[in-house]
Amino acid sequence: MNEERKKILDMLSQGKITAEEAERLISALSDPGETGSSVDVRLPKYLRVMVEPSPENKGGDRVNIRVPLKLIKAGLKLASFIPKDARTQVNDALHEKGINMDFDKIRPEDIDNLVAQLDDLTVDVEGKETVKVFCE
Repeated sequence: MNEERKKILDMLSQGKITAEEAERLISALSDPGETGSSVDVRLPKYLRVMVEPSPENKGGDRVNIRVPLKLIKAGLKLASFIPKDARTQVNDALHEKGINMDFDKIRPEDIDNLVAQLDDLTVDVEGKETVKVFCE
């Protein structure tokens, strides 16, 4: 165990920091590729959305979107500069459309959690199209 990790664990045992803070500090010390195993894990860089028309709909449009995750995270960070009144209006508009989401509670680290859970999502849209959402 390296010295920095030992100091973090000591601070945790002494109650100087919480378990959550210790976890964040240890993650900050780790190399992005370091996983503790021999398998090299690459972090995804893009959110990919693909729409394939069904075989019956040969004239349908294909959609292939690749969005950098850094762009999504930057957008979330910029959203913190939106005035409180405007955020309230956004929340109200979302609720009117039946979307029960609090705009104020979305954080850039939420994207990391979503990406960790999003291996490969495929949805058939009423037999017309197949929508795939995944990270690469």
